[in-house]
Amino acid sequence: MLLDLAPVRKGRFAHARSFAGLMELYEQNYIRLRNIAPDLAVADEMISSVPGHQDLYLSITQRCRYTTMLRMTYQFEDAGQILFEPDLHLKICHDARVVEVQQFHSRTQGPLYVASMIEQKWMMNRFLYKWLGYCLRQGHYFHPMRHLKDNDT
Repeated sequence: MLLDLAPVRKGRFAHARSFAGLMELYEQNYIRLRNIAPDLAVADEMISSVPGHQDLYLSITQRCRYTTMLRMTYQFEDAGQILFEPDLHLKICHDARVVEVQQFHSRTQGPLYVASMIEQKWMMNRFLYKWLGYCLRQGHYFHPMRHLKDNDT
């Protein structure tokens, strides 16, 4: 299950819920994100559409020499309001080749109550790991969003 944040199966991450395990999770998230969005320099707004599945949105919020901040989410409409669920804000460190969840918003998950900062980071980044795997299995791949011009048909 995507929202299952229970400990990983033995052997998946050598040091689950430790600092070393967290760094390994960041590396795995980098690999998975780059498989879905290999060229983040193409555009600031990208969409992945897979027939029969919800569109996935990615927007770059900040670009620096060694880091990129981005937001990845689905968009739903409910009673005339646009909802972003889940809504993850990510930091990519290109030189270290890691991705870290900076903010995690989800109506269904609720607040995370954990004993330590590492535990909280582990849970958020474990969710990203599972979500990226789910998106890859669906065939998601980010393409730049573009608006049709008058001469495009």
